[in-house]
Amino acid sequence: MAGVQTAVALRELGHTGPVTVIGAEPHQPYDRPPLSKAVLLGTAEGSAFEVDFEGLGIELRLGLAVTGLRPAARELDTEAGPVPYGVLVLATGAEPVALPGAEGVPGVHLLRTLDDAERLRPVLARQHDVVVVGAGWIGAEFATAARAAGCAVTVVEAAARPLAGALPAEVTTPMADWYAEAGAELITDARVASVEPGAVVLSGGRRIAAGAVVVGIGARPATAWLAGSGIATGPDGSITADEGLRTGLPGVYAVGDCASFPSARYGRRLLVHHWDNALQGPRTVASNIIRDLEAAARPEGAPPGPGVAPAVYDPVPYFWSEQFGRFVQYAGDHAGADTLLWRGDPADAAWSVLWLRGGALVAVLAVGRPRDLSQGRRIIQSGGRLDPVAAADPATPLKAAAR
Repeated sequence: MAGVQTAVALRELGHTGPVTVIGAEPHQPYDRPPLSKAVLLGTAEGSAFEVDFEGLGIELRLGLAVTGLRPAARELDTEAGPVPYGVLVLATGAEPVALPGAEGVPGVHLLRTLDDAERLRPVLARQHDVVVVGAGWIGAEFATAARAAGCAVTVVEAAARPLAGALPAEVTTPMADWYAEAGAELITDARVASVEPGAVVLSGGRRIAAGAVVVGIGARPATAWLAGSGIATGPDGSITADEGLRTGLPGVYAVGDCASFPSARYGRRLLVHHWDNALQGPRTVASNIIRDLEAAARPEGAPPGPGVAPAVYDPVPYFWSEQFGRFVQYAGDHAGADTLLWRGDPADAAWSVLWLRGGALVAVLAVGRPRDLSQGRRIIQSGGRLDPVAAADPATPLKAAAR
Protein backbone atom coordinates (compact mmCIF):
# COMPACT_ATOMS: atom_id res chain seq x y z
CA MET A 1 0.00 0.00 0.00
CA ALA A 2 2.61 2.58 1.06
CA GLY A 3 4.89 2.01 -1.90
CA VAL A 4 2.15 2.02 -4.51
CA GLN A 5 0.42 5.04 -3.03
CA THR A 6 3.70 6.99 -3.01
CA ALA A 7 4.22 6.27 -6.70
CA VAL A 8 0.64 7.27 -7.54
CA ALA A 9 0.89 10.45 -5.43
CA LEU A 10 4.07 11.49 -7.23
CA ARG A 11 2.21 11.38 -10.54
CA GLU A 12 -0.84 13.14 -9.10
CA LEU A 13 1.39 15.97 -7.83
CA GLY A 14 3.04 16.40 -11.22
CA HIS A 15 6.31 14.46 -11.05
CA THR A 16 7.25 13.50 -14.62
CA GLY A 17 10.52 11.62 -14.06
CA PRO A 18 10.87 7.85 -13.99
CA VAL A 19 9.21 6.03 -11.08
CA THR A 20 9.98 2.39 -10.31
CA VAL A 21 8.33 0.18 -7.68
CA ILE A 22 10.37 -2.85 -6.60
CA GLY A 23 8.71 -5.70 -4.69
CA ALA A 24 9.95 -9.09 -3.54
CA GLU A 25 6.58 -10.78 -4.14
CA PRO A 26 5.77 -11.89 -7.70
CA HIS A 27 2.14 -10.79 -7.50
CA GLN A 28 0.64 -7.58 -8.82
CA PRO A 29 0.60 -5.13 -5.87
CA TYR A 30 -2.38 -5.87 -3.64
CA ASP A 31 -4.25 -4.73 -0.57
CA ARG A 32 -3.68 -6.69 2.66
CA PRO A 33 -6.84 -6.28 4.80
CA PRO A 34 -8.92 -8.72 2.69
CA LEU A 35 -6.34 -11.46 3.29
CA SER A 36 -7.75 -12.20 6.74
CA LYS A 37 -11.33 -11.93 5.50
CA ALA A 38 -12.65 -12.39 1.96
CA VAL A 39 -9.52 -13.88 0.39
CA LEU A 40 -9.03 -16.29 3.27
CA LEU A 41 -12.63 -17.49 3.11
CA GLY A 42 -12.59 -17.85 -0.66
CA THR A 43 -15.19 -15.14 -1.30
CA ALA A 44 -12.61 -13.10 -3.25
CA GLU A 45 -9.82 -14.36 -5.48
CA GLY A 46 -7.47 -11.51 -4.72
CA SER A 47 -7.15 -7.88 -3.78
CA ALA A 48 -4.95 -6.33 -6.48
CA PHE A 49 -4.92 -2.54 -6.58
CA GLU A 50 -6.94 -1.04 -9.39
CA VAL A 51 -4.06 1.12 -10.59
CA ASP A 52 -3.12 1.63 -14.24
CA PHE A 53 0.62 1.42 -13.69
CA GLU A 54 1.40 1.47 -17.40
CA GLY A 55 -0.82 4.48 -18.00
CA LEU A 56 0.82 6.35 -15.13
CA GLY A 57 4.28 5.48 -16.37
CA ILE A 58 5.16 3.53 -13.22
CA GLU A 59 7.54 0.62 -13.80
CA LEU A 60 6.95 -2.48 -11.68
CA ARG A 61 9.82 -4.82 -10.91
CA LEU A 62 8.17 -7.73 -9.14
CA GLY A 63 9.66 -10.86 -7.64
CA LEU A 64 12.87 -8.95 -6.97
CA ALA A 65 14.24 -9.00 -3.43
CA VAL A 66 16.39 -6.08 -2.31
CA THR A 67 19.26 -7.20 -0.09
CA GLY A 68 21.18 -4.03 0.73
CA LEU A 69 21.56 -0.28 0.37
CA ARG A 70 24.77 1.56 -0.54
CA PRO A 71 23.94 5.26 -0.13
CA ALA A 72 27.38 6.56 -1.17
CA ALA A 73 26.84 5.01 -4.61
CA ARG A 74 23.08 5.63 -4.53
CA GLU A 75 22.50 1.99 -5.35
CA LEU A 76 20.36 -0.86 -4.11
CA ASP A 77 21.71 -4.39 -4.08
CA THR A 78 19.22 -6.87 -5.50
CA GLU A 79 19.19 -10.49 -6.61
CA ALA A 80 19.43 -9.21 -10.18
CA GLY A 81 22.36 -6.89 -9.50
CA PRO A 82 22.67 -3.25 -8.45
CA VAL A 83 19.84 -0.81 -9.11
CA PRO A 84 20.72 2.91 -9.09
CA TYR A 85 18.39 5.52 -7.61
CA GLY A 86 18.15 9.29 -7.46
CA VAL A 87 15.49 9.36 -4.76
CA LEU A 88 14.64 6.30 -2.68
CA VAL A 89 11.46 5.61 -0.71
CA LEU A 90 11.64 2.76 1.79
CA ALA A 91 8.20 1.15 2.12
CA THR A 92 9.13 -2.39 3.10
CA GLY A 93 6.35 -2.76 5.67
CA ALA A 94 6.49 -5.21 8.54
CA GLU A 95 7.06 -8.93 8.81
CA PRO A 96 5.38 -11.29 11.27
CA VAL A 97 7.27 -12.50 14.32
CA ALA A 98 7.84 -16.26 14.15
CA LEU A 99 7.06 -18.52 17.10
CA PRO A 100 10.39 -19.80 18.47
CA GLY A 101 10.80 -23.49 17.88
CA ALA A 102 7.96 -23.68 15.37
CA GLU A 103 9.91 -22.89 12.22
CA GLY A 104 9.74 -25.71 9.73
CA VAL A 105 7.11 -27.69 11.63
CA PRO A 106 4.44 -28.95 9.19
CA GLY A 107 1.09 -27.21 9.56
CA VAL A 108 2.42 -23.98 11.11
CA HIS A 109 1.34 -20.82 9.29
CA LEU A 110 1.78 -17.05 9.37
CA LEU A 111 -0.71 -14.68 7.74
CA ARG A 112 0.87 -11.68 6.08
CA THR A 113 1.03 -12.26 2.33
CA LEU A 114 -1.28 -13.40 -0.44
CA ASP A 115 0.63 -16.69 -0.60
CA ASP A 116 0.03 -17.17 3.14
CA ALA A 117 -3.72 -16.69 2.64
CA GLU A 118 -3.74 -19.08 -0.30
CA ARG A 119 -2.01 -21.76 1.79
CA LEU A 120 -4.49 -21.29 4.62
CA ARG A 121 -7.63 -21.29 2.51
CA PRO A 122 -7.74 -25.09 1.98
CA VAL A 123 -6.99 -25.57 5.69
CA LEU A 124 -10.23 -23.78 6.51
CA ALA A 125 -12.10 -25.55 3.74
CA ARG A 126 -11.15 -28.94 5.27
CA GLN A 127 -12.41 -27.69 8.68
CA HIS A 128 -9.28 -28.64 10.57
CA ASP A 129 -8.95 -28.15 14.31
CA VAL A 130 -7.07 -24.85 14.44
CA VAL A 131 -4.88 -23.42 17.19
CA VAL A 132 -4.21 -19.69 16.97
CA VAL A 133 -1.21 -18.44 18.94
CA GLY A 134 -1.81 -14.82 19.93
CA ALA A 135 -5.05 -12.99 20.76
CA GLY A 136 -4.13 -9.71 19.11
CA TRP A 137 -5.88 -8.11 16.15
CA ILE A 138 -4.73 -10.62 13.54
CA GLY A 139 -5.34 -13.59 15.87
CA ALA A 140 -8.91 -12.47 16.52
CA GLU A 141 -9.58 -11.88 12.83
CA PHE A 142 -8.24 -15.27 11.83
CA ALA A 143 -10.19 -16.98 14.63
CA THR A 144 -13.31 -15.23 13.32
CA ALA A 145 -12.70 -16.52 9.80
CA ALA A 146 -11.91 -20.03 11.01
CA ARG A 147 -15.13 -20.22 13.04
CA ALA A 148 -17.08 -18.93 10.03
CA ALA A 149 -15.56 -21.79 8.02
CA GLY A 150 -16.72 -24.32 10.61
CA CYS A 151 -13.36 -25.06 12.24
CA ALA A 152 -12.90 -25.82 15.93
CA VAL A 153 -10.72 -22.97 17.20
CA THR A 154 -8.52 -22.64 20.27
CA VAL A 155 -6.69 -19.34 20.85
CA VAL A 156 -3.63 -19.37 23.10
CA GLU A 157 -2.49 -16.06 24.58
CA ALA A 158 0.56 -15.54 26.80
CA ALA A 159 -0.92 -12.46 28.47
CA ALA A 160 -3.84 -12.44 30.89
CA ARG A 161 -6.25 -11.04 28.31
CA PRO A 162 -6.67 -10.41 24.59
CA LEU A 163 -5.13 -7.31 23.01
CA ALA A 164 -2.95 -6.83 26.09
CA GLY A 165 -0.35 -4.86 24.15
CA ALA A 166 -2.85 -2.57 22.46
CA LEU A 167 -5.51 -1.53 24.98
CA PRO A 168 -5.89 -1.29 28.77
CA ALA A 169 -7.34 -4.12 30.82
CA GLU A 170 -10.68 -2.49 31.61
CA VAL A 171 -11.35 -2.20 27.87
CA THR A 172 -10.15 -5.60 26.69
CA THR A 173 -11.52 -7.73 29.53
CA PRO A 174 -15.09 -7.61 28.12
CA MET A 175 -13.70 -8.62 24.72
CA ALA A 176 -12.61 -11.98 26.10
CA ASP A 177 -16.27 -13.00 26.19
CA TRP A 178 -16.52 -12.58 22.43
CA TYR A 179 -14.46 -15.74 21.86
CA ALA A 180 -16.81 -18.02 23.82
CA GLU A 181 -19.85 -16.41 22.20
CA ALA A 182 -18.39 -17.32 18.81
CA GLY A 183 -17.63 -20.90 19.91
CA ALA A 184 -13.87 -20.43 20.18
CA GLU A 185 -11.88 -21.38 23.28
CA LEU A 186 -9.57 -18.64 24.61
CA ILE A 187 -6.75 -19.77 26.89
CA THR A 188 -4.91 -16.88 28.57
CA ASP A 189 -1.76 -16.82 30.73
CA ALA A 190 -0.55 -19.71 28.58
CA ARG A 191 2.77 -20.10 26.82
CA VAL A 192 3.56 -22.54 24.05
CA ALA A 193 6.26 -24.98 25.11
CA SER A 194 6.49 -26.74 21.76
CA VAL A 195 4.71 -27.30 18.48
CA GLU A 196 4.63 -30.78 17.04
CA PRO A 197 2.98 -32.11 13.88
CA GLY A 198 -0.70 -32.24 14.84
CA ALA A 199 -0.41 -30.70 18.32
CA VAL A 200 0.52 -27.68 20.40
CA VAL A 201 1.95 -28.34 23.87
CA LEU A 202 1.57 -25.62 26.52
CA SER A 203 4.10 -24.93 29.26
CA GLY A 204 1.73 -26.38 31.85
CA GLY A 205 1.68 -29.68 29.98
CA ARG A 206 -1.68 -29.40 28.24
CA ARG A 207 -1.65 -30.87 24.74
CA ILE A 208 -4.04 -29.37 22.16
CA ALA A 209 -4.83 -31.17 18.91
CA ALA A 210 -4.06 -28.96 15.94
CA GLY A 211 -4.61 -29.75 12.30
CA ALA A 212 -3.12 -26.30 11.71
CA VAL A 213 -1.37 -23.69 13.85
CA VAL A 214 -1.60 -20.00 12.95
CA VAL A 215 0.89 -17.68 14.62
CA GLY A 216 -0.13 -14.09 15.26
CA ILE A 217 2.21 -12.82 17.98
CA GLY A 218 3.15 -9.51 16.42
CA ALA A 219 5.12 -7.94 13.62
CA ARG A 220 8.36 -6.00 13.31
CA PRO A 221 9.44 -3.49 10.68
CA ALA A 222 11.11 -5.30 7.78
CA THR A 223 14.38 -3.40 8.09
CA ALA A 224 17.05 -5.99 8.91
CA TRP A 225 18.34 -5.73 5.34
CA LEU A 226 19.38 -2.11 6.06
CA ALA A 227 22.10 -3.14 8.54
CA GLY A 228 25.31 -1.25 7.81
CA SER A 229 23.62 1.20 5.43
CA GLY A 230 23.70 4.22 7.75
CA ILE A 231 19.90 4.30 8.06
CA ALA A 232 19.03 4.99 11.70
CA THR A 233 16.56 2.59 13.31
CA GLY A 234 14.96 2.53 16.76
CA PRO A 235 14.84 -0.25 19.36
CA ASP A 236 11.65 -1.52 17.70
CA GLY A 237 13.47 -1.84 14.38
CA SER A 238 11.63 1.06 12.76
CA ILE A 239 13.37 3.58 10.54
CA THR A 240 13.44 6.82 12.54
CA ALA A 241 12.05 9.26 10.00
CA ASP A 242 11.57 12.97 10.71
CA GLU A 243 8.29 14.91 10.62
CA GLY A 244 8.45 14.98 6.81
CA LEU A 245 9.19 11.21 6.62
CA ARG A 246 12.79 11.83 5.57
CA THR A 247 15.56 9.58 6.86
CA GLY A 248 19.00 10.88 7.85
CA LEU A 249 20.42 10.01 4.42
CA PRO A 250 20.14 12.42 1.47
CA GLY A 251 17.33 11.57 -0.90
CA VAL A 252 16.02 8.68 1.21
CA TYR A 253 12.51 8.66 2.70
CA ALA A 254 10.56 6.07 4.69
CA VAL A 255 6.82 5.47 4.95
CA GLY A 256 4.31 2.94 6.25
CA ASP A 257 4.82 0.07 8.68
CA CYS A 258 8.62 0.26 8.49
CA ALA A 259 8.91 3.87 9.69
CA SER A 260 8.27 5.74 12.92
CA PHE A 261 7.73 9.49 13.02
CA PRO A 262 7.65 12.22 15.69
CA SER A 263 4.12 13.35 16.54
CA ALA A 264 3.75 16.88 17.84
CA ARG A 265 0.09 16.08 18.49
CA TYR A 266 0.96 13.30 20.94
CA GLY A 267 4.42 14.38 22.05
CA ARG A 268 6.16 11.14 21.21
CA ARG A 269 7.42 9.03 18.33
CA LEU A 270 4.75 6.79 16.79
CA LEU A 271 5.05 3.50 14.93
CA VAL A 272 1.70 2.69 13.35
CA HIS A 273 1.20 -0.78 11.85
CA HIS A 274 -2.12 -0.13 10.16
CA TRP A 275 -3.60 0.34 6.71
CA ASP A 276 -4.59 4.00 7.08
CA ASN A 277 -1.01 4.99 7.90
CA ALA A 278 0.16 3.35 4.68
CA LEU A 279 -2.55 5.23 2.79
CA GLN A 280 -1.99 8.71 4.27
CA GLY A 281 1.78 8.89 4.68
CA PRO A 282 2.63 8.61 0.95
CA ARG A 283 1.06 12.00 0.20
CA THR A 284 3.50 13.62 2.62
CA VAL A 285 6.45 11.73 1.13
CA ALA A 286 5.51 12.63 -2.46
CA SER A 287 5.03 16.31 -1.57
CA ASN A 288 8.42 16.51 0.09
CA ILE A 289 10.19 14.64 -2.70
CA ILE A 290 8.91 17.13 -5.27
CA ARG A 291 9.77 20.09 -3.05
CA ASP A 292 13.26 18.74 -2.33
CA LEU A 293 13.90 18.05 -6.01
CA GLU A 294 12.82 21.58 -6.92
CA ALA A 295 15.09 23.02 -4.23
CA ALA A 296 18.05 20.96 -5.47
CA ALA A 297 17.50 22.14 -9.06
CA ARG A 298 17.24 25.82 -8.12
CA PRO A 299 20.31 27.94 -8.98
CA GLU A 300 22.29 28.99 -5.93
CA GLY A 301 20.89 32.22 -4.52
CA ALA A 302 17.70 32.05 -6.57
CA PRO A 303 14.48 32.74 -4.61
CA PRO A 304 12.23 29.74 -4.02
CA GLY A 305 9.37 29.29 -6.45
CA PRO A 306 5.77 28.54 -5.48
CA GLY A 307 6.44 24.79 -5.61
CA VAL A 308 4.87 22.55 -3.03
CA ALA A 309 4.80 23.60 0.62
CA PRO A 310 6.80 21.49 3.08
CA ALA A 311 4.58 18.70 4.33
CA VAL A 312 4.49 17.52 7.95
CA TYR A 313 3.10 14.11 8.82
CA ASP A 314 1.19 14.16 12.11
CA PRO A 315 -2.00 12.14 11.61
CA VAL A 316 -4.64 10.94 14.03
CA PRO A 317 -3.86 7.20 13.75
CA TYR A 318 -6.83 5.09 12.71
CA PHE A 319 -7.53 1.42 12.27
CA TRP A 320 -10.40 -1.03 12.23
CA SER A 321 -10.92 -4.73 12.84
CA GLU A 322 -13.79 -7.08 12.03
CA GLN A 323 -14.03 -9.82 14.63
CA PHE A 324 -16.72 -12.10 15.99
CA GLY A 325 -19.52 -10.19 14.27
CA ARG A 326 -18.36 -6.82 15.54
CA PHE A 327 -16.86 -3.82 13.75
CA VAL A 328 -14.17 -2.36 15.99
CA GLN A 329 -12.62 1.03 15.19
CA TYR A 330 -9.94 3.06 16.94
CA ALA A 331 -8.62 6.56 16.34
CA GLY A 332 -5.92 8.48 18.16
CA ASP A 333 -3.35 7.46 20.77
CA HIS A 334 -4.35 6.90 24.39
CA ALA A 335 -0.86 6.51 25.87
CA GLY A 336 -0.85 9.90 27.62
CA ALA A 337 -4.52 10.03 28.61
CA ASP A 338 -5.57 10.88 32.17
CA THR A 339 -9.31 10.12 31.90
CA LEU A 340 -11.28 7.17 30.50
CA LEU A 341 -15.00 7.51 29.77
CA TRP A 342 -17.43 4.75 28.78
CA ARG A 343 -20.27 5.37 26.35
CA GLY A 344 -22.61 2.43 26.79
CA ASP A 345 -22.34 -0.98 28.40
CA PRO A 346 -19.59 -3.32 27.11
CA ALA A 347 -22.01 -6.23 27.62
CA ASP A 348 -24.16 -4.76 24.84
CA ALA A 349 -23.58 -5.08 21.11
CA ALA A 350 -22.47 -1.45 20.69
CA TRP A 351 -20.36 0.77 22.96
CA SER A 352 -17.47 3.19 22.90
CA VAL A 353 -14.58 4.29 25.08
CA LEU A 354 -13.11 7.80 25.14
CA TRP A 355 -9.69 8.85 26.40
CA LEU A 356 -9.09 12.46 27.45
CA ARG A 357 -5.95 14.37 28.40
CA GLY A 358 -6.52 17.65 30.21
CA GLY A 359 -10.12 17.58 29.03
CA ALA A 360 -9.16 17.17 25.35
CA LEU A 361 -10.15 14.04 23.46
CA VAL A 362 -7.04 12.10 22.39
CA ALA A 363 -8.44 8.67 21.43
CA VAL A 364 -11.69 6.81 20.84
CA LEU A 365 -12.52 3.12 20.53
CA ALA A 366 -15.89 2.36 18.97
CA VAL A 367 -17.54 -1.07 18.86
CA GLY A 368 -20.53 -0.98 16.53
CA ARG A 369 -20.78 2.83 16.89
CA PRO A 370 -19.20 4.24 13.72
CA ARG A 371 -20.70 7.68 14.32
CA ASP A 372 -18.78 7.97 17.58
CA LEU A 373 -15.61 7.14 15.70
CA SER A 374 -16.11 9.62 12.87
CA GLN A 375 -17.18 12.46 15.16
CA GLY A 376 -14.47 11.65 17.69
CA ARG A 377 -11.76 11.58 15.05
CA ARG A 378 -12.73 15.07 13.89
CA ILE A 379 -12.70 16.34 17.47
CA ILE A 380 -9.23 14.89 18.01
CA GLN A 381 -7.95 16.48 14.80
CA SER A 382 -9.20 19.89 15.92
CA GLY A 383 -7.82 19.49 19.45
CA GLY A 384 -11.34 19.77 20.87
CA ARG A 385 -12.30 19.38 24.52
CA LEU A 386 -15.32 17.47 25.81
CA ASP A 387 -17.90 17.96 28.51
CA PRO A 388 -17.27 14.65 30.35
CA VAL A 389 -20.86 14.32 31.59
CA ALA A 390 -22.37 14.79 28.14
CA ALA A 391 -19.66 12.65 26.49
CA ALA A 392 -20.41 9.73 28.81
CA ASP A 393 -24.08 9.71 27.76
CA PRO A 394 -24.33 7.32 24.78
CA ALA A 395 -27.57 9.01 23.70
CA THR A 396 -25.78 12.35 23.23
CA PRO A 397 -23.98 12.75 19.89
CA LEU A 398 -20.31 13.12 20.57
CA LYS A 399 -20.09 16.34 18.58
CA ALA A 400 -22.74 17.83 20.91
CA ALA A 401 -20.43 17.14 23.87
CA ALA A 402 -17.58 19.14 22.34
CA ARG A 403 -16.84 22.53 23.80
